[in-house]
Formats: sequence, structure tokens, C-alpha cells
Amino acid sequence: MKLANKVALITGAGAGMGLAAALMFAGEGAAVAAVDINQSSAAETASRIAARGGRAAGIRADVSMAADIKEMFARTVKEFGRLDIVYNNAAIIEEQTQLSEFDDDDFDRVIAVNLRGVYLGMKYALPHLIAAGGGSIINTGSIAGFTSFRGTPAYTAAKAGVVALTKVAGLQWAKYNIRVNAICPGPVFTPMAEGIHRRMTGRQLRPNSKMPMSASGRMAMPEEIARVALFLASDDSSYINATPITVDGGC
Repeated sequence: MKLANKVALITGAGAGMGLAAALMFAGEGAAVAAVDINQSSAAETASRIAARGGRAAGIRADVSMAADIKEMFARTVKEFGRLDIVYNNAAIIEEQTQLSEFDDDDFDRVIAVNLRGVYLGMKYALPHLIAAGGGSIINTGSIAGFTSFRGTPAYTAAKAGVVALTKVAGLQWAKYNIRVNAICPGPVFTPMAEGIHRRMTGRQLRPNSKMPMSASGRMAMPEEIARVALFLASDDSSYINATPITVDGGC
């Protein structure tokens, strides 16, 4: 097992990529702190892991709040005795909106969750990872961090910031045997993507929906992103640090 005797904390673990990673990490031997802003979703993920014979705890946290971040780490270490892997995955996205028409409070909220949440998740993980002798931090970026999308100014700005923060933290914390990397997905079939598609088109999004922007012609499934996260969490990626990895089907 790639993560035997490891403890992983995953934010946004109630659905989509976070849920897929939580189940996969547990299947590879990790104890998992499944964190989500929705308590019932976090508990359901933990329950699914337990039903498969794994160890898990469901924790409610708003990743934009420092007090919640500190508490989720404290609970994880109290429950499992250590912390080895942090997957800062929680994110939200705004409705398709022109920059000049964007609501200021909405902009602040997207930045708070997607960028501040990653910053806090790294900052307050640090002492626990140092205590464990090192570890791996994985941040969820996006191809939006490298290119422009007309209707998502806050999301695009936040994801570009995640890529930059990842590089800085990876360089600064290598001395502690901590690697920091980012996964930058293209289109992924998740509940968030489904909701956006339904609001924009009035139609249901399907896993095999055609994606002209992707050379593969389709969306990724959450498990395909989770396998990259597993690679970054494990010793298989022991010499990869401060690196954003695009997983976009050739967009």
C-alpha cells in the first residue's frame, strides 16, 4: 500500500475530486480526515471509508476561516496521532460574470475560499508536518491559473495565486522534508461542474459530454485526478516539489 501508516487530511472531501481522493487514499492505507463545509457530507465520506474497513473522521470546516483550519488540524492529530499529507482541495466558482459587473462580496468570497483557504491550509499544517518529520502538501489549482476564461475573474485570479503560493512554499519548506505541489485540472465531471452547466444551459451534464477545448474530447473523471493526488502524496513522487502539474487531457 502506497500510504500505509500515513494520515491524510483532505478538504472538500464531501464530493467530487475530494471524495474520490479520500476513498483512494484510504484504500492505499491512509487514515483520512475528510473535511467539508457541509458536516453531513464530511460524515458520509468518513462513513464510506469505515464501511470499507478504513479509518476516517468527518470534520466540518470553512477553509476561509483560520479558527476552523486550526481546529481541523488539531482534531486530526488528536484522532490519529500525526499528520503526513494535506490536500487543500476545497474550492468554489462564481457564475459566469464580466469583471465590470462582478459583485465585490462575491469576488471576496471566491478569493477567500480558493486562495486564502490554501494559504491557511499550508500555514497551519506546517508545525504538524514538521513534527511528523516531513510530508506532502497538495493544492488544487486549475488550468485557469495559466490561461484566461472570460467569465470567471475571481476564480482565475485565485487559481493563479495558488500556483504561485505552491512554488513559494515548496522552496521555503523543502528544508523540513515537506514537498508542496499543485494539481491543475482541466474540465472535471463533478457536482460543481454539473451545477454550473445546468444553470448556464438548462441541460444535464453527462460524463461523456463532448469538450471541444480538450484534445481528449471529454471531461476527466474525479478518480483520474485522485490518482495524480495519490502519486503526489506517496513516495513515488519523492523528487517532485514546488511544481504545478496540469491534468487536462491536452487542453
